Amino acid sequence: MEYPKLRPVEAFPTEADGRKVLCLRDPTHYAEAVLFVPPAAVEILRHFDGEHSVLDIQAAYVRCHGQLLFREEVEELIATLDQHYFLEGDRFTRHQERLEAQFRQAATRPAFLAGRSYPQEGSELGQMLEQMLQHPQGPVSKSDPVKDPIHALIAPHIDFMRGGVGYAWGYGGLDQRTDAELFVIFGTAHGGTNRPFAPCAKDFETPLGPVRTDRALVEELKRRCPGLLAVDDIAHRAEHSIEFQVILLQHLLGAKRPFRILPILCGSLQEWVLAGQVPSDDPEVQRVLEALRELLDAQDTPVCLVAGADLAHVGPRFGDAGPITPDLLRWIEEQDRRMLAPVTAGDPEGFFRFVSREKDRRRVCGLPPVYTLLHLMRGRTAELLHYGQAPDPQGVVTFCSMAFPA
Repeated sequence: MEYPKLRPVEAFPTEADGRKVLCLRDPTHYAEAVLFVPPAAVEILRHFDGEHSVLDIQAAYVRCHGQLLFREEVEELIATLDQHYFLEGDRFTRHQERLEAQFRQAATRPAFLAGRSYPQEGSELGQMLEQMLQHPQGPVSKSDPVKDPIHALIAPHIDFMRGGVGYAWGYGGLDQRTDAELFVIFGTAHGGTNRPFAPCAKDFETPLGPVRTDRALVEELKRRCPGLLAVDDIAHRAEHSIEFQVILLQHLLGAKRPFRILPILCGSLQEWVLAGQVPSDDPEVQRVLEALRELLDAQDTPVCLVAGADLAHVGPRFGDAGPITPDLLRWIEEQDRRMLAPVTAGDPEGFFRFVSREKDRRRVCGLPPVYTLLHLMRGRTAELLHYGQAPDPQGVVTFCSMAFPA
């Protein structure tokens, strides 16, 4: 491969075996491997754009470092990246087409992260979830745990290990707080989608049993908004923001009462953030929101809305230069709480404008699902149940749990 082109993957500094390295990871999970390369490779990789030849890359390296870079070294890096599907080209295209065909032909949406982020065996997973929901810092620590009826929920989508207390506050006692038979779940499309909204018509597999998707609702939504939705978008294949919510719902309700879901991934709102415009002013966004309102209003059984949404992502792992410090964590919390004030007030535009004014400098990945949920709440107010941070030397992810009283 004479003109290598790196796919849009995540790259962030970290340590491995006591050495500083650059970690490469694919947020779409077409590439399953996580690769570590030496920091010196950054100057090489920045020229993997499909426009520079191997010779060009060698020359650029000499100009930057004042020392030779042998062709064999570049070719070895190219071969490693290509082998693991980190480069664009025929090999990756065939791999991508194979995975997408498998997903679209599958009758159900597999539990992608079973055995990776949580146990693959049902009883072991159930025990883990029950322990998490009984977190000593969760609502069970109160003499009077939260059991007020709710109409909607904002919950984390961070991994269970780091966000356990947040999930405990969001989902603890949920089976007693809503009698909903339909859960509309909005999640962040981390790998991207070609439309602002991507529903999935497939049932969701979990180690605790399958969860039924309301296909009739998906089809009706598609009928009302032809061309505006990416139904069964490949983004659902490996996305965790909805998968984690489905697992918790099945754990809490699966053995108690029938329920169904309407899973919808929400695409990036960055074009509106950068333009300083409000997404709901866009006729396509407005049309989908109106169709959702009408469909949910027409339901003759109780409905609960869920947003699987984390908040800020700050630190070297996410492209920031400075280290994670106590002062930085305090500032992030202050900004997060200011940002959540319009959420508690049921104000979607106020929430969006806060993030937009910052140009999303804290990378609030839960912006799309929370914004969508707030529009469907029509001004209902919410209660902040829990705010949390999951810091490490390379970055911090923040999250919250919020409930909208019925």
